[in-house]
Amino acid sequence: MSHPKRVGHLVLNVRDVEASTKFYTDVLGFHISKQSETATFLTCGKIHHDLALFQAKEDAAPVQKGGLGLNHMALQVEDFEALTAYYKFLEHLQVFGKPLIDRCTDHGMTCSIYLTDPDGNGIELFCNCQEDPAEGLALMSSPDRSNKELIFAD
Repeated sequence: MSHPKRVGHLVLNVRDVEASTKFYTDVLGFHISKQSETATFLTCGKIHHDLALFQAKEDAAPVQKGGLGLNHMALQVEDFEALTAYYKFLEHLQVFGKPLIDRCTDHGMTCSIYLTDPDGNGIELFCNCQEDPAEGLALMSSPDRSNKELIFAD
């Protein structure tokens, strides 16, 4: 049987393409590869696009945490040093008067920062904790693995 090679890109319907584009470029560091009034295609810099933002219908229902659909998207960063740099940049930012960062978690095989975009879509910034993917897979499957709070040193 055939199977997917990888997840190619993600497309989000957003309430305000301009505001969401600003968030994904200014806060998360994506680059614009193509833009129109109703859509922005964003890249991490290696392929044509990794994420697209489409203008939602005016009467579209808002994202509901825990509702059907996307729980969160995971964006991999190079290493723990890069994740720490994101943390230092994001830790004092607020959206609608609340801290941008929801939580930081050490999953064992990954270290993660969780936040939400202006429409409430969940985002995980993560780095792998093992060089060998097989080690990470083994750790994920381990019955002894548990999540811990990730604390970044000052």
